[in-house]
Amino acid sequence: MEYNDKYNKNLQETIDNVFNVDFMKNKSILVTGSTGLIGSAIIDTLIYKNCIDNSNIHIYAAGRSKDRIQQRFSQFLDKDFFTSVLYDANKELDFDFDVDYIIHGASNAHPLAYSEQPVETMISNFCGMNNLLKYAQEHNVLRTLYISSSEVYGEKTDSEYYKENDYGFVNILNPRACYPSSKRASETLCASYKKEYDLDVLVVRPGHIYGPTMTNSDSRASAQFARNVINGQDIIMKSAGLQLRSYCYVFDCVSAILAVLLNGTSGEAYNISNRNSVVTIRQLAESFANSCDRKIVFENPDDVEILGYNMMSCSALDASKLENLGWQGLYDIDEGVGRTIEILKENQ
Repeated sequence: MEYNDKYNKNLQETIDNVFNVDFMKNKSILVTGSTGLIGSAIIDTLIYKNCIDNSNIHIYAAGRSKDRIQQRFSQFLDKDFFTSVLYDANKELDFDFDVDYIIHGASNAHPLAYSEQPVETMISNFCGMNNLLKYAQEHNVLRTLYISSSEVYGEKTDSEYYKENDYGFVNILNPRACYPSSKRASETLCASYKKEYDLDVLVVRPGHIYGPTMTNSDSRASAQFARNVINGQDIIMKSAGLQLRSYCYVFDCVSAILAVLLNGTSGEAYNISNRNSVVTIRQLAESFANSCDRKIVFENPDDVEILGYNMMSCSALDASKLENLGWQGLYDIDEGVGRTIEILKENQ
């Protein structure tokens, strides 16, 4: 990632959008999924805060590949506040350090992984959560935040926005349910650790997150649209795109996560959604196409793509509970898409 003025503007706005963010000064935090879409943006934000005001936040960036972590954050490897950590969700943790906070964002989080590796997706989601909660309990971690998913809600019959206590149908015998089912189970595990061990743990349920920190392997629609237009190609859609989604620019998601970590109520779950960015997949595609003067082309999906689809016709989220913490989204769909394309082009 090129840390230029345009990218740093996002980081500064994110910090400014979090009430009580200075409470993190002189604290330590473990972030899993550190090279992913959300995790890398969280770490970039905390690094930036360290650089602008000497906040002395010690960041442990955890992931399956130390090489990828060190490549992604190469400019900061010699900083005292940054440590790369090898993390395997399926193994018990043997970290030789303590932290104040944990943000758990490691997961197979794109459709191709769900369709090709449903077993690994399900096991790593649940076991990874258990290993981190056990570590948090044994090492007196102040607070643990789990990045879950809006897919836990399943499919319901009405078109009302999902609140945190709304739950619909998930076909548990469909292997595609590996993702929402393991996310649901992991949330229950969080609640169980709170009940049995009085562990301070919270859950966030992001909508569909997009942004310039996406990885090359990301097979989500938003990532495919972005790659299409920055390469001068028309957008290829594999459906009519009428499903309504809570799309959210990644730095709105980061400020929401930090707001919940610092100000949320223990044991609670919070939706992450920008009320000005709830659109259909078709509208998202149009925004990406318009940003680079491209067109939308329709094609039939292949069998693997169909298996990875999220079939929820409406997964729009009600973020009133999050907004009651003082948070508000900064980027509507066109602003978020515009910034995504601008930053990706500069990093080509």
